[in-house]
Amino acid sequence: MQQIVAGFASVENRIHSFFHNQNLGQLLRQSNVRKEKGVSLDTLFQLLLSLAFTGKNLFRLLESPDSPDGIGKDTAYRLLNSVNANWRRFLLLLSTRVIVQRLLPLTDETTTKVLIADDTLYRRDRSKRVELLARVHDHNTGRYVRGFRMLTLGWSDGNSFVPMMLSMLSSAKDKNRLAPMREGIDKRTNGYQRRRESMRKSTDVLVDMVALAMKAGTTARHLLFDSWFAFPATIRRIRALGMHTICMLKDTGKVTYEVQGWPFTLKELFKEVRKRPGRAKVLAEVLVTIGQDIHGKPVAAKIVFVRDRSSKKWLALLSTDTTLTAEEIITLYGRRWDIEVFFKMAKSFLNLAKEFQSRSFDALVAHATLVCCRYILLELVKRENADPRTLGSLFHALCDEIRRIGFTEAMALLLTFLEESLNSIIGLCKEQVQQLIQRFIETLPRAFRERMLLLAPVCS
Repeated sequence: MQQIVAGFASVENRIHSFFHNQNLGQLLRQSNVRKEKGVSLDTLFQLLLSLAFTGKNLFRLLESPDSPDGIGKDTAYRLLNSVNANWRRFLLLLSTRVIVQRLLPLTDETTTKVLIADDTLYRRDRSKRVELLARVHDHNTGRYVRGFRMLTLGWSDGNSFVPMMLSMLSSAKDKNRLAPMREGIDKRTNGYQRRRESMRKSTDVLVDMVALAMKAGTTARHLLFDSWFAFPATIRRIRALGMHTICMLKDTGKVTYEVQGWPFTLKELFKEVRKRPGRAKVLAEVLVTIGQDIHGKPVAAKIVFVRDRSSKKWLALLSTDTTLTAEEIITLYGRRWDIEVFFKMAKSFLNLAKEFQSRSFDALVAHATLVCCRYILLELVKRENADPRTLGSLFHALCDEIRRIGFTEAMALLLTFLEESLNSIIGLCKEQVQQLIQRFIETLPRAFRERMLLLAPVCS
């Protein structure tokens, strides 16, 4: 009987293990995320972290018998609404620790590591009074919707993607902001700094995020992003930080690139360069300059023209690392898809923009950080176990595991009571009790019997 109960107790809760292996409690306190009284910060954060895997919202989970004592709805929202919590520092500390301690040892030293930046829509269609709510442009539909743009910077080695920091952007234009910033916030707090940042241009915020990542000691030396950020001024600022850029270009007709002192738009440049013969994937490549740095030196770049398989048109990629071949530029830029997978997972499985309905801007940032933590957990499970399953499959597997833990705890408790009753009331010896319990297990339906025997194979 003791072996069966030990088998139940040995079922590892991945979320609990993730919390302690990565010292999340320590990282939270280093990031000024604190609780003054009541239930511990560790317990509350683990509850919020596991919320997406339970299939319940916060209200239903707190109403269930599994909810820890002392945790109420107000308790959770006080933590999320804190203006003092530095969620950016927390996510940066966590991601850096995971990359250095867990992922880099599994990555070949010759593998190129990259940073990837992009934004996604954080919709709040039905909201009216959410702090700093804005009309933001949806790139997919071309329309303006209510919500925010979640600018994210992440690290990738080609196998795993780790979100390092995020910024919840409102709008830099007053006319597009539908709700004001809350008054009376101390300007020294992290919450105030994030609010001011949300009203800046996305390119300015991106440069600051890259600088912060490099200060944290990132091993990446190439930054990937889409054409929405591909402006020469932005690329020059990123290059001044010591980071190379690989990005898609968009032919606006206003941006020019110099070749031997002559300016060309992207379309004009394609007409002038010499094309490769036949049905080559790479149509052409050319060295250009995109202006001058702060010291007056020209900033060199390589533009690669690629055949667009979906149409008869062409695509253009730019790299400030001119030592890369055209094929290497294309291969590295292909990793940008990793951040699209992250956005898809965050919205479809990890409850981004669905879990909490707070009007506080601090709660939006805290919730988005929780979603990033869940994604890092899934990436670690996939990478460390060499798991061939997709992240979506791993998400459902974790949900099933949480349900199985509930079943095993109930069965362990039931068998414990049964053993005590047989010992005290009937007076059977230890060997007789174990024989009866073994017979009881054998008479269970097959699904229950297999689940119990898998947890305690010594009793099978």
